[in-house]
Amino acid sequence: MQHALIPILGFAAASGTGKTTLLTALIPILKQRGLRIGLIKHSHHSFQIDQPGKDSFRLREAGASPVMLVSKRRRAIITEIMPEREPRLDDELRHFDQSGLDLILVEGFKAERFPKIELHRASLEQPLLYPGDPGIIAVAADTALELPTYLTLLDINQPEMIAEFILARFMAIEPARLA
Repeated sequence: MQHALIPILGFAAASGTGKTTLLTALIPILKQRGLRIGLIKHSHHSFQIDQPGKDSFRLREAGASPVMLVSKRRRAIITEIMPEREPRLDDELRHFDQSGLDLILVEGFKAERFPKIELHRASLEQPLLYPGDPGIIAVAADTALELPTYLTLLDINQPEMIAEFILARFMAIEPARLA
């Protein structure tokens, strides 16, 4: 990732595995440990950040792009991508303000090569991704798995364990210093 200025870690899995659920548990743990976390989520659906009838929607529909919506609490920039194309993570990183962050977590972009934790739930009966993805560095699963020695097995239901792995691997923080 040419445009990653800080460590970047992805979470890849089949739909319904619980990527967002895990991230919503993991982010507060990492923040509690002092990390400033950014997140990029890839959506396969067309999404609407502004709503019909709102000024920002009307101005964008009139042809303005980008549109920046700002309040004293947050900022959103809405840019139309023309012509339509599937986003590439490295391209999106160019537009992502990485200043003031320690780590960028990524949900999706599983076909791209960068460090990732694969999430796996046996009940979904999906094949493991790691054999075809050299970027996978660990597998967080809800069952014991036989993995190659270069992969770390994590418990998908233990976000504290996953946080310890991330801190040790990406932030060079020893587990003893995590408490």
